[in-house]
Amino acid sequence: MNYIKTGLLLAALTALFGVVGFMIGGEGGMLIALGLAAATNVFAYWNSDKLALKAHGAREVDEQSAPELVAMVRELAARAELPMPRVYVIDNPQPNAFATGRNPENAAVAATTGLMRMLTREELAGVMAHELAHVKYRDTLIMTISATFAGALATLAQFGFLFGGRGDNRPHPFMMLAMMILAPLGGMLIQMAISRSREYVADRAGAEICGNPLWLSSALAKISNGVARIPNQSAEEHPATAPMFIINPLTAGGMDNLFSTHPATQNRIAALEDFARELGIRGQGQRAGGASAAPRTATPWGGPGSGGANRGSRGPWG
Repeated sequence: MNYIKTGLLLAALTALFGVVGFMIGGEGGMLIALGLAAATNVFAYWNSDKLALKAHGAREVDEQSAPELVAMVRELAARAELPMPRVYVIDNPQPNAFATGRNPENAAVAATTGLMRMLTREELAGVMAHELAHVKYRDTLIMTISATFAGALATLAQFGFLFGGRGDNRPHPFMMLAMMILAPLGGMLIQMAISRSREYVADRAGAEICGNPLWLSSALAKISNGVARIPNQSAEEHPATAPMFIINPLTAGGMDNLFSTHPATQNRIAALEDFARELGIRGQGQRAGGASAAPRTATPWGGPGSGGANRGSRGPWG
């Protein structure tokens, strides 16, 4: 199903390229823009994951450089019945994470140093499980391709504003300015239509993978607070990648609800808490009735008696 969605997304973005090209340079501009869109289609499919990781300065880690994180992702991937993805760390104080890759066999997950410092081990497991859910359902292909296209649209509009047309064929300056604003906005609107609904699905699936919805709900609350206080410079420089993150890393201002690439965090937390009640989990790892117990499915962090999310707020990396 997601391959069909990806095809529709590519068609919509290609058409948007054509419209922008026509507005900038008439029929000739449209043909050039469609050619650029075709090249972007091919390039984005094979390289969008590398571009996203490079944009945020992500460095790949292994069992020697980040043994606990890699072991955690390996265990969660096995529980999700996924191949082991590549694991990256981003040196950024803002707590956040994303997944990328065209398919599960070529996937990568990335976490910021701020995330690893802020969360408990269980909360971090919830976040990594959420990202693996995106991999499992192939959301990463849609998100990374749309991010590449949105960036290309912004570049095309800006190029047209600076160099588009000549003489009588040059569009009116006000129209050029409008296109420079509306073209990337159109790409973002397409991203938003996809990413908002998929976050709820990935939250629920991630909770199933890690074994406790409350681990992820607690993590989302901490990440949301951290994002509000700590700017993410690389995300501000590459805003088209915002839908890839577990929580929007950008400074949204007063238009947050209208143009946010993610559902409201409080709504996601409420949905996860409802799911926890469905599973009979209440509070920080407490079953209904007050007895301390593990989630119904065995967790990779010690099972019954491991203490769950009660182990405090100090993260596993200090």
